[in-house]
Amino acid sequence: MAAPSIDPADPNAPHIPVLLDPILDRISPVSGVWLDGTFGAGGYSRALLEAGADKVIGVDRDPEALERAARWQGEYGARLELVDGRFGDLDRIAGTAALDGVVLDIGVSSMQIDQAERGFSFLRDGPLDMRMEQSGPSAADIVNHAPEQMIADILFQFGEERASRRIAKAIVMDRKLQEFTTTRQLAGMLERILPRPKPGQPHAATRTFQALRIAVNDELGELARGLQAAERALKPGGLLVVVTFHSLEDRMVKRFMQERSGGAPKGNRYAPVQEADEPAFDEVSRKGVVGSAAELAANPRARSAKLRIARRTEAPAGPVDFHAIGLPKLDISKGGWT
Repeated sequence: MAAPSIDPADPNAPHIPVLLDPILDRISPVSGVWLDGTFGAGGYSRALLEAGADKVIGVDRDPEALERAARWQGEYGARLELVDGRFGDLDRIAGTAALDGVVLDIGVSSMQIDQAERGFSFLRDGPLDMRMEQSGPSAADIVNHAPEQMIADILFQFGEERASRRIAKAIVMDRKLQEFTTTRQLAGMLERILPRPKPGQPHAATRTFQALRIAVNDELGELARGLQAAERALKPGGLLVVVTFHSLEDRMVKRFMQERSGGAPKGNRYAPVQEADEPAFDEVSRKGVVGSAAELAANPRARSAKLRIARRTEAPAGPVDFHAIGLPKLDISKGGWT
């Protein structure tokens, strides 16, 4: 099924999310009640409603996303319900409604990145913020007050930054002279202490900004809770659709779907075979689906996107070992920087 026809030159046209065509091709025919756990600009929600969904529950933790949607929500009447919340609570949000599908587009939205005042991008000078909910500790709180070892652990675990210790040491040294307040200030320090990237390599600040954003918003913890909540909320035959944008997210989704579909690696001579629960999912796509050449050329954000889909079975929902599916063992819940 093709994506809805939208004129990209229209300034009022809705945002087209990545991998929309592959998603619609694999979930059609669309019907019943769906939950869009990362509502954003509403692109997936609109597409689901226009493809035949009876109702979509749109959930977002960013109040600005819901404010923007209020301008066009009335087009769909009671078929579109907007909820201020996190997708880690999607089973509670769905309530008694057994869901026919859940769609999650993990990570920061392009609209958030484009707003310099939100502080997500090192390409746009703004306050060092990065808070999706616009409340609680910010990225500036971490870099200005967290212990050096915690900063290094955050950069390594959430950004896979191999120079994490060097960066953490430089941050602590620099903040003694002047606290970090802007994205440009932090990016400039990273450009100063790290080697200039070769052509085709990411900017020196890429992994550090990713790590701080993930830490500020507890993105990986939220993803783990969201996957488990989807298992509880989906009806038999319901679909779990997840789009990720970097290896940490994709690894967690891949391992979750493997483990909950009975496809996780079995025991070996070093580790005995574990008694497994009855599979709660069947994998629709065993390999991550990527965008077509045309989509990758038209939308740079799609180049790192990967799609995975699983179908709920009739088996009861079971417990999930978050660390076994790849959640880093880094406890930042108590802060330590405020």
